[in-house]
Amino acid sequence: MANAGMVGLDWQQRINWDRLRKYRLERARARMKAAGLGAMLLMYDENVRYVTSTLTPGWNRLKPGLRYAMLCGDDAPVLFEQGDIGMQIERHSPWIPKDHIRYSYAWIKGAAGPASTVQVKKFTNAVKQEMKKANVAGQKLGVDFIDINMLKVFAEEKIDWTDGMTPMMEARAIKNEDEQEALRMVGAIGDAAHWEFMKFLKPGRTENQLTAHIMEYLYSVPGMEDVEDVIVSSGPNTWPNWRNFSDRIVKPGDIVFMDLAALTWNGYKSCYYRTYCAGKEPTKDQKDIYATALKWLYDSIKAVKVGATTKDIAAKWPSAKEAWGYEEEDQAAANLWGHGLGLAQYDQPVISRIWSLDHPIEIKEGMVFALETQHGKKFEWGVRIEEMLIVHKDRIEIISNFPVEQITVVDPMPGYSTLSGR
Repeated sequence: MANAGMVGLDWQQRINWDRLRKYRLERARARMKAAGLGAMLLMYDENVRYVTSTLTPGWNRLKPGLRYAMLCGDDAPVLFEQGDIGMQIERHSPWIPKDHIRYSYAWIKGAAGPASTVQVKKFTNAVKQEMKKANVAGQKLGVDFIDINMLKVFAEEKIDWTDGMTPMMEARAIKNEDEQEALRMVGAIGDAAHWEFMKFLKPGRTENQLTAHIMEYLYSVPGMEDVEDVIVSSGPNTWPNWRNFSDRIVKPGDIVFMDLAALTWNGYKSCYYRTYCAGKEPTKDQKDIYATALKWLYDSIKAVKVGATTKDIAAKWPSAKEAWGYEEEDQAAANLWGHGLGLAQYDQPVISRIWSLDHPIEIKEGMVFALETQHGKKFEWGVRIEEMLIVHKDRIEIISNFPVEQITVVDPMPGYSTLSGR
């Protein structure tokens, strides 16, 4: 498969969503059992989706507990939806058995006030009941989220709970052929969005106008669920990397970069930077700095292969001291960076000199992640580049295809003075 198209057809094999759902569910179950867990209680959006293939609405995100799921032993997943939304799940998601759809007991991170304890007790009783039904009562329960209210009641009810996020991270790290195709589609949408940005960028536009235009463009794409962020930074906002946008006006000759930070197509997310120069050719200094950042990026990409480790990749980057004179690597967090992509923007592996040199993780076939580098002159201008890639048994497939070998120049005009150094 290679980007055949976005919609399902009867005459061409594309993403097999049924196969994808089954793969994710059984991979989560396998990692659960490998971790010695009888059940998992999942409250983070990406984990609920991974095992149930149901959508968390935008208003519901970042509020763990409004909806959640359980995976118990060999049983089908159980989905707890807010209120009567479960009736819609019955209509739209027939792969969830009707008798495995419940209503949730929420306390909204404590916003329920004194009622939170009562709600958590109901919540905990429901968890125990599901484990009993699946014949895993008394076994270890993996959880991906815990709060102060849960800690107290779990202790009172003698819930034997432990880390459930690590098994889910391990499960999500390896993508099957259908997930890989979904991420190729994410890359293709990103290519198109950068092309649209190139056409729309010009001196006089503001960062927020540029952001809004790309947001509108992306939401017109079939299957687009969410655009978590579009980062547009220009001029002095590009170094150090502010990772935000404002109402700053782009001036002639400004360096601008745009990051598609988690466009979400059918659940799968992007992270995809490119650097532009508005209205004139970049200076020699800017080209040289960009060439340095590009070398850092492609040196690290060349280190990616099955059996290598995140240490091998991070070791290709200079230290924070060498690059920018910083005393600690944490001061340069996300400057030279890698992170897994999937239903979350931070699947494994996450690659940084902060931890990868001492705590390496093996690169495996089926991993999908982004690598990104940046460099610049403080409060003047900076460049940032990012590629998304799939790890295959014998090769690396780059799925971000907008030109990267040089700064993308938009509508250069003659007549600029060289005296100002711009």
